[in-house]
Amino acid sequence: MSSVLVNDKPRTPDVVVDETWFSDPVFCENLKMWYAASKTRAEKVAWEFAKDNGIDLITIHPGVTLGPLLQPTMNDSVNLIMNLTNDVASAHIQAYEAGSVGRRYFLSGYIAHISELLKILQQLYPTITIPQRCEIDEPLMQTYQVSNLIEKSLGILHSIPLEVSLRDTVESLKEKGLYSI
Repeated sequence: MSSVLVNDKPRTPDVVVDETWFSDPVFCENLKMWYAASKTRAEKVAWEFAKDNGIDLITIHPGVTLGPLLQPTMNDSVNLIMNLTNDVASAHIQAYEAGSVGRRYFLSGYIAHISELLKILQQLYPTITIPQRCEIDEPLMQTYQVSNLIEKSLGILHSIPLEVSLRDTVESLKEKGLYSI
């Protein structure tokens, strides 16, 4: 979602983020959000290249990718969980098999504040010392909605529950020797 959400558009409870949203690379650069700037520019170049060369393109935009690690090293999403104490492969397959060319698909089942993640992790792992609250325990941004209409068109009717993804992430970290409890 780095190529979607980093812009100056308001995000309030009545706003629905859909596939027409793009991050603003200049806005990203002004905030020194280089990852979002590069993701946004890369996606726009991919869309232009596909159009200019008659290539069918579909993009997948997961929120935070949690669950068992496919690689032997940490990624940013999993690092978030590691610092606090979904597997999107099936979506790629479904997009390839049933997706509409030229579409962007968002996969963001749940908008959660870090304090919610802390509570869930404490419930899942009561013997681990987990901070009881964030350093700044205010909402990071106003809650907004992410459109799931396109996601549903792929037959993805529900996301893996956040609790399951968090547990799978921690267990995968343990299995790979990246975290010991």
